[in-house]
Amino acid sequence: MMKWLQDINDLGLVDRAVAFAVRKHAGQFRKGSTIPYITHVVEALAIVSQLTDDEEVRAAAVLHDTLEDTETTKEELVQNFGERVTALVAAESEDKREDQPAEETWITRKQETIKHLSNASLEAKIIALGDKLSNIRAMHRDYEEIGEKLWERFNEKDPGNQGMYYGLLANVFGQDEGINETEAYQEYVKLASEVFGHEYEYIDGKPVRVSDEKEYKDNHK
Repeated sequence: MMKWLQDINDLGLVDRAVAFAVRKHAGQFRKGSTIPYITHVVEALAIVSQLTDDEEVRAAAVLHDTLEDTETTKEELVQNFGERVTALVAAESEDKREDQPAEETWITRKQETIKHLSNASLEAKIIALGDKLSNIRAMHRDYEEIGEKLWERFNEKDPGNQGMYYGLLANVFGQDEGINETEAYQEYVKLASEVFGHEYEYIDGKPVRVSDEKEYKDNHK
């Protein structure tokens, strides 16, 4: 076992997960920013901790991107955090299809996520809500600052498709009585509606917000 893993063995489960995630996500940043990626998983932990006192679910929230976005293996997670935490993390991990461009597989990957969550456990949905609420908070904050330029940083640059995905997630979360009356869910719905509650038209093959259509045409004469 690596020395740094030995050094965190005496910590509690959630603290150990945080220390593990800090190490695994070192050098990673949020899309289009210099904000360390670890801030996202810690925020997801904070959200999930308001929804459950289950320490294994909280630990999985911290670790939810380790399989998908780092070199971490399932065997490593099992060894350090057990079978249940590993299963919860695996349930939140997309098949990235690394041999194909991410922008070409985006819709397929999101369809798979919706299908999976529709039949997932309450615990898996809670972790997913923590992840997606953290994401929509960041998107809302950045949209207020840079507007439509926000979409340039994502693999899927069509806000219509992004909005459909986040809307379907809201529907999935809203079907669960353990989630749909929580403050976290209500905040998610509010922020998503504010970010995506715009009408778009396609001009020159690009989605342009209707309220910006005249300005776009004036700038592309």
